[in-house]
Amino acid sequence: MSLSRAKADLQAKGLADRIIIPDHSSATVAEAAEALGCAPGMIAKTLSFLQGDKPVLILAEGTARIDNAKYKARFSCKAKMIPVELVEPLIGHAVGGVCPFGVNENVTVCLDVSLRLHEVVYPAAGTDHSAVRLTIGELERACPGAEWVDVCRV
Repeated sequence: MSLSRAKADLQAKGLADRIIIPDHSSATVAEAAEALGCAPGMIAKTLSFLQGDKPVLILAEGTARIDNAKYKARFSCKAKMIPVELVEPLIGHAVGGVCPFGVNENVTVCLDVSLRLHEVVYPAAGTDHSAVRLTIGELERACPGAEWVDVCRV
């Protein structure tokens, strides 16, 4: 997993000082919320999809779920998760640490509107023992070009 890739990307954006390395795993929403001492909804989980052969990441509020009808209406295709064994080669981070920072060049990043339920969110930082504390504005700055989408239900 690649904390160094995520850290380098965040460093270039002036946000590397926001990285947190908790003592316990942050691989799942529940684990991350416990390790960081925050509500599960404040975890910005990163969901990995394939649209044809193109990898797409969608960051969503920790308790949100993909709404298949909204997803299909927005992207004109069914939601198809990336198989576990292909996540790291396609995205640049392994499952448990997938984040939008330091990803491979061909990865599209989207931010779901469910994130706006919180002022501060905690996406991963490339490993299953990392997070980044960001305001929504900082998250937008950390993900330049990311489009806001509405494909989840809370």
